[in-house]
This record gives sequence, structure tokens and C-alpha cells, in this order.
Amino acid sequence: MADAAITNATQIVVPARTRLWLAPVGTAAPTDATVAMPAGWYSVGLTTEDSLKFNEEPQFEQVKSAQTDFPSRTFQTSDSATIEVDLQQWNAKNFKAVFGGGAISEITPEGGATGVKHYKFAPPRIGGRSEIAAVIEVVDGPKTYRYIVPRAMQMEGVQTDLQKAKESVLPLRLAVQGGDDADAWYLITNDPAFSEAA
Repeated sequence: MADAAITNATQIVVPARTRLWLAPVGTAAPTDATVAMPAGWYSVGLTTEDSLKFNEEPQFEQVKSAQTDFPSRTFQTSDSATIEVDLQQWNAKNFKAVFGGGAISEITPEGGATGVKHYKFAPPRIGGRSEIAAVIEVVDGPKTYRYIVPRAMQMEGVQTDLQKAKESVLPLRLAVQGGDDADAWYLITNDPAFSEAA
């Protein structure tokens, strides 16, 4: 008989629902996997079906020696992680997230038409980008996983395809920021498979 701890189909994760939440840095993070998001967090709303990705990419160096074909020692030199997702909803908060900040102002249309409001978005200038906190939420039936990122920054260019027969998305690309005094990111879940006794 196969060992249930090794072959357990209940430990396969199929993300039936995913959500991305953003907030100003310093906003209280959720304390467990299923509690309602605390005040200050907002959902980016609809995203494209297969675009949400969390990438963790450590960097390593190797020490080579003449006496072996394999590295004598491998050591980690740095760490990095990114969040990628394509946002379908165009609004002020999403534009600011995608461009790393910026300013929105209300402007008067030419001719000063009464009751008509127009808005101007200006992206941040060099040195004006702001950090943001993020939570990726993954739901698979009764199991919920939340990637908590206290600090991230939009650090890539923005390419928006404007095609007639396809929705135009806002590409959000966040680089996780960190320090030695706190976790740069962490995962909380109610999945019993994460118990050390499982």
C-alpha cells in the first residue's frame, strides 16, 4: 500500500479563486488565513485568468576546487521575490499601483461644461516612486493561503497593449523589498498539511 504521507491527493492545490490586495506600507496585515482583510486594504479587482504569479529567486555563488568536479561549497549571495499580475480594472488606485505612485487631479474640461468632471493622472518622477504592501490570496475549497508582503515596489516598465478586439490590461510587477529586522514575505494558511505533525 502506498504511504499516505507521500501520495496524498488532498495536498494538490488548484487555485479556484485568487485575489490580490494592496495597502499603504505599515497597514496591519491579516493575522490568519481566513479573517476578513483589515481596514486599509483594497482589492485590485478583476485580473486576467492565468497572470498571477509569485516568484522567489535566490542567487548563489559556487566555490570550485581542482580536486572535484562538483562545487566544494555553495553559498547564497542575495534573495529576491516578485509578484506579477495583469489588472483588468482601470481606476485611480490601480493606475497608481502599476506606475509606482503618481498623482490624480480633477481638471476643468475645455469650455467649462457644467457637471462634467475630467481627471488627470501624472506618473511619479524619478525618485518619487512609493512602496506598497501586498497580500496574494489563494483559495482551494476549504484551504486558503495568503502570501503577505509588507513592502514591495513597482520596478518595471509598463506596456499596455491597446487592441481593438481584446481588453487592455494594466501589468502590475512588484519587487519585494526587505531587511534583516523582519520577514520580507511570509505565508499563512489554514491547510492542515502544513502542520509539522502531518
